[in-house]
Amino acid sequence: MIDIHSHIIPGIDDGARSMEMALSMARQTEQAGVTHLVCTPHIHWGYFDNSVETIRHGFEQLQGEVEKAGIPLGLSFAGEVRINEMVPIWLKDAQLPFLGKWKGRNVLLLEMPHSHVPGGLDQLVRWLLSENVQPLIPHPERNRDILKAPEKIQWLRNLGCMLQVTAGAFTGTFGHNVESLAFTMLANNQIDLVASDTHDTQRRPNEMGGARQLVKQHSGEEIAQRLFNDTPAGIVFHD
Repeated sequence: MIDIHSHIIPGIDDGARSMEMALSMARQTEQAGVTHLVCTPHIHWGYFDNSVETIRHGFEQLQGEVEKAGIPLGLSFAGEVRINEMVPIWLKDAQLPFLGKWKGRNVLLLEMPHSHVPGGLDQLVRWLLSENVQPLIPHPERNRDILKAPEKIQWLRNLGCMLQVTAGAFTGTFGHNVESLAFTMLANNQIDLVASDTHDTQRRPNEMGGARQLVKQHSGEEIAQRLFNDTPAGIVFHD
């Protein structure tokens, strides 16, 4: 499996707090059946003021330690960018780290607040698409506005967003309502890919293996292969 969303680089956001924890997360990720992990620290203006440079520095240290520990896990890096007024400026200044490409567009992991769907999102998405950037929205199934009004899922898709559901949503980690919405999205073919969004090994572990089994049982191997393997691989290992 290819996992495109994680908070494993130590000490730069609310994920791994130490290199020791990061290595434990890498081992857990590999044991879950993941062969390649994208490190995506938060870029959240005023909270986690990461940049391409700070992420690359932490990533290179992590990559060296993972290799030294002999953990057979491929790594790359991008960022989880919280929606804010700086996004267009960061794009123009080449300060947005992309996951890879999809259908010729640069893929940006673009995070909404958990509390609501922000006003102006539609304008930002249309502008990004016009700039050859494909917005990929993580964990919409955990957004409180969307839980109250699930029809906003299709609205996001109609805007042109790709959607990534968290593995733990299928396993029940985030409660019954989130689990129910994730399976509804699966049944409605509203998911582009699944990723772990792992933050640690206990509270927010890598649950890709268990989630893939549940998706396979619910929708079959072909769908599981697309969501956990083919689409994320197509983004990360694009031609």
